[in-house]
Amino acid sequence: MVRTKASESERESTVGKIDKIFQGAMQEFLAHGYAGASMDRVASQAGVSKATVYSHFKDKEGLFKALIHQLATEKFQNTFATLPLDGEPAVVLRTVITKALDKMMSDTQHQAFLRVLIAESGRFPELAKAWIQDIMTPTIEIFGEYLDRHPELNIPDTEATIRIVIGSMVHFMMTQEIFYGKEIMPMESDRMVDCLMHHLLRGMD
Repeated sequence: MVRTKASESERESTVGKIDKIFQGAMQEFLAHGYAGASMDRVASQAGVSKATVYSHFKDKEGLFKALIHQLATEKFQNTFATLPLDGEPAVVLRTVITKALDKMMSDTQHQAFLRVLIAESGRFPELAKAWIQDIMTPTIEIFGEYLDRHPELNIPDTEATIRIVIGSMVHFMMTQEIFYGKEIMPMESDRMVDCLMHHLLRGMD
């Protein structure tokens, strides 16, 4: 029993250190970009030794990719954990799209991280690929499985349709928030949701 408690305590300590490293890494990458980020400063921000950082992550690329995976996990938990994709499309799809878009529009840290990723993707394509792998691919799979269970939607190409939906949401967020379009051509999120729902449900008419 003592060993079990000790093991649980060690696991909690490890998880706590990794969380601190992620927090420190986020601050460092947002402040200095990927190329300018320093593992020394990550350790300092996290309040751990540099050796501790390297004991969990092989190098800066490994840390950045792990941070992407952690962000992806958080996004899925926030969007899908309390909202299983089960039920009538008119209700489920509107709820999921609204919740996901609201999160995208309000999460300023996610927007700042996306700025860094876009800026660095030309020199470090593996980072962009990690984003696609951890964020886009699972989303397409989850939505695809749901849409395929509802043939009454009469969607001819499930994957292409999902890409259109996600692309529209990302474009809306980027033009409104990242490129400051809300100051020039503002639009309410509800209009985007209504339009996407119209196109998703039009095959049921």
